Amino acid sequence: MENMKFERTILITGGAGFIGSHVVRLFVNKYPCCRIVNLDKLTYAGNLANLKDVENSPNYRFIKADICDFDTVCALMREMKVDGVIHLAAESHVDRSIRDPFTFARTNVLGTLSLLQAARQYWESLPERFEGKMFYHISTDEVYGALEFDGSLFTEDTKYDPHSPYSASKASSDHFVRAFHDTYGMPVIVTNCSNNYGPYQFPEKLIPLFINNIVHRRPLPVYGKGENVRDWLFVEDHARAIDLIFHRGKAAQTYNIGGFNEWKNIDLVRLLIRTTDSLLGRPEGADDDLVTFVTDRAGHDLRYAIDSTKLSSELGWRPSLQFEEGMEKTVKWYLDNAAWLDNVTSGDYMKYYEEMYEGR
Repeated sequence: MENMKFERTILITGGAGFIGSHVVRLFVNKYPCCRIVNLDKLTYAGNLANLKDVENSPNYRFIKADICDFDTVCALMREMKVDGVIHLAAESHVDRSIRDPFTFARTNVLGTLSLLQAARQYWESLPERFEGKMFYHISTDEVYGALEFDGSLFTEDTKYDPHSPYSASKASSDHFVRAFHDTYGMPVIVTNCSNNYGPYQFPEKLIPLFINNIVHRRPLPVYGKGENVRDWLFVEDHARAIDLIFHRGKAAQTYNIGGFNEWKNIDLVRLLIRTTDSLLGRPEGADDDLVTFVTDRAGHDLRYAIDSTKLSSELGWRPSLQFEEGMEKTVKWYLDNAAWLDNVTSGDYMKYYEEMYEGR
């Protein structure tokens, strides 16, 4: 592979994670003329098994490294001649951020700064400087805070108002990305996305966690009364949006990516129970009694909802799946890939799960 000529080298950070693996797969298969470099530290949520189907592709390379290791990132930029960065590597679980905010600040803020500075220094050393380059930073709708039940939506102009250590760390990283454009003229794009769901998601997040619990008839811990509302997007639709924005989006712009798909948590859980029980051949309502209401999370935002009008009108993107269809596809994937799920839910994860939810 090292002797092959590639038109472009794209570095994707966090490519062994949930969203990242879908982006890597899409780019490896869709752009054989481009070298796709997957940089991942392989923490608990990173799993190379997510990319078994592309690991031997001639235009794919995996590098295990920490984005906070500035010297390593600088060397990688030069060695691989990176001219595009899609930055997904992040700590992303709110409950973990409440327990350990320092790790989130290190990875999400200092890690992003390390990548920005390494890319800037390398690109500025080239004759063409920033021409043909792009640093694309993937963020979250949680930086905007919370919405009331008044029909309002997060837009690209919504004021930042983060309420958790996780969202505060992502908000800070967003500011650094924009500052590198304003200070150095570096071409950047930021996207803020709603909740993702789909295959390969680590089961600390609600949907895969609850699918696994329904299968094994374990309690389904729902925060508060389950009235919090989230906007859900199928992960492959998010990957398509990232592809579109990376290639056709305008530098220095922000794009919101949402599913046009708001659900109360309790209604989502009921749908998960119905869908999973149906696919398992269990009677309807067989597992309704698994729902257990637990003490609400500190700083738990009431409602998120994304306005994706800008992305739709400028670039023509819209979600491809209805939620019920996407949910059935997702549940079926987890049921068909029980070995993957069993592997990632073994050992330390189950200890963490018990500490997180038992007795709450």
